[in-house]
Amino acid sequence: MQTRRQALKHGLAVAGLLAGTGLFPKYALADYNIAAFSAKSLNDVLKALGGSAPTESKDVTITGPDIAENGAVVPLTASTALAGVKHMLVLVEKNPAAMVAMYNVTPDIEPNFTTRAKMGQSSDVYAVAIMNDGKALYAKKEVKVTLGGCGG
Repeated sequence: MQTRRQALKHGLAVAGLLAGTGLFPKYALADYNIAAFSAKSLNDVLKALGGSAPTESKDVTITGPDIAENGAVVPLTASTALAGVKHMLVLVEKNPAAMVAMYNVTPDIEPNFTTRAKMGQSSDVYAVAIMNDGKALYAKKEVKVTLGGCGG
């Protein structure tokens, strides 16, 4: 009879072998772009991801509160009905690192994502759809963060 410790040890060994040979499914690996997540502006994020200059579009939407009482947990939703979306991004302009979230989109995924962002001050927030051809389409919304009951 195998003990729990032995079973865990064997399981970790098998997982290590699978990871070393590349047999884990591709979707299990994170697609982290440090340059994009460290960028300070919308244009810098798009440059890091290989996108073109952004164009405002009515086909991309960003929703969130007009006034956020708690800047630590601001709910935001980015979506589009366009076909051919490669990435969907959520950005906060005045954050130290602008990009809050990046979603990789395939034809099987509806580009409609909700997240919570931390905002230290009032700022424009962006939803950006990067298309398969590199075009970047965006929508923006101003979100005011209150501090002590006053607009920040």
